[in-house]
Amino acid sequence: MISQYLSLLALPVLAAAQKCSLQFDGRIPSNLTLAAFDSNNNIYNPSNVFGKGLKFSELLQLPAVAGSLFDTKTVPVEVTISDASIFAPSADNVQTGFRRAELLPASNSGTDASTLGVKTLHFSLMQDPQRPLNLTHEYQLVFLESADFSTNQLVLKTGTIIGSTDGVDPNTLQLFGNVNANPPQVLFSTPFTPGVFNNFAVTLDFNNLTSQVFFSTGKSPLKPVTQAISNDVSGQGQFHFGMLKKPIDGGNDIVHNGTQEDGIDEGIIYGGIFEEDSSTGCISLCA
Repeated sequence: MISQYLSLLALPVLAAAQKCSLQFDGRIPSNLTLAAFDSNNNIYNPSNVFGKGLKFSELLQLPAVAGSLFDTKTVPVEVTISDASIFAPSADNVQTGFRRAELLPASNSGTDASTLGVKTLHFSLMQDPQRPLNLTHEYQLVFLESADFSTNQLVLKTGTIIGSTDGVDPNTLQLFGNVNANPPQVLFSTPFTPGVFNNFAVTLDFNNLTSQVFFSTGKSPLKPVTQAISNDVSGQGQFHFGMLKKPIDGGNDIVHNGTQEDGIDEGIIYGGIFEEDSSTGCISLCA
């Protein structure tokens, strides 16, 4: 793996080829079956997050697409949602306003080392033209949810962002910082380029409370697109990769209210998901 050392001010210093130490690896071995996602597999939590009565083997796909930037010996996975994708974390909390399905790394308990020190989160995502999103809705595609469930410290969104009046094309990827900020800060935005993987890395400094974004498309190496930006990433928590589709309208309780049209068959393809230890400045920019 070719790596570079970059400071939090995005000033690269070329280093010898090095493989950064991994915190977790969410890339999918080519011989893994869909059924393996339904039981302990040491990659993703088999119990969360999906609609009541469903299982991952029913809502994941292993699409016939070339691997992402960091999938050299591993394969992409597609997360899909349907009308049945109604998450019910408890009997008295059925999230009828949302349609959602997300992969959570198996080792990411919410209080583990993935949200301590300095870590760099990598992921790639691609649109599925056979399962297009309904961009009149807001989608959360990747997010870090705090351990007490009070906020998302980092969240990648697309679609029509609820409450936004900035006129941004809904087919845009917008990476927000902590959503409890007033207003939430857009760390980086880019068109959601179809037909290729859109590659991200985010260096999360849990000591100094900053985030720095790297981006590329296709097989191009990642490049820094921001400096280290002040962002409250405290509170530890869990990383989610998938789709949380919010409703249209819904008032003050969009979790349980709002419009979701019938006939949902939507998907996003993910690849290159892993997190590395960047405490020494090691950040992988290409495979």
